[in-house]
Amino acid sequence: MANRSENRGFENRGLWLLLGLLAALSLSMFLIPAFVIRPFRHQSENALALAIAVKRIAPALSVAAVVGVLALGLRLWRSSSKLSRAGIALALVLSTASAVMVRQNYFEWMFHPIAAAGFVSASDARLSDKEMVMAVRIGPEARAYPIVQMAYHHILNDTVAGVPIVVTY
Repeated sequence: MANRSENRGFENRGLWLLLGLLAALSLSMFLIPAFVIRPFRHQSENALALAIAVKRIAPALSVAAVVGVLALGLRLWRSSSKLSRAGIALALVLSTASAVMVRQNYFEWMFHPIAAAGFVSASDARLSDKEMVMAVRIGPEARAYPIVQMAYHHILNDTVAGVPIVVTY
């Protein structure tokens, strides 16, 4: 009798470990690319390659992890205490949230296009000598877009000499 109880306890520890590992795997599918691919921060070639590889496999792997967490959670639920059930619920919520987030382009949320640019004449512009700009000339009209502004917004819709353009950095 004691042998069967010990085996069940050992099996449950293994299932709990697997539940935790699957939840951590699912969370890492979201966190690795989010941590590595950050704007305005240096990214090494190896780290970027890892982040892109993870981002590529994350949709399928995160769903598999959620299914695994759900199956293990159902198996462990009956014999669990309230605290353990809270752990199962937390693992399921984190895994599901990660599975949703890996399908989002959350990098776009950080940058908003400038819908209507405001311009000043070249004589009224207050730029330092070292400030870089992107310039566009179409016919007689010219525009200069400060890099410092474009680095945050990344995209600007404008019309130069009656021609709609998209400026991007």
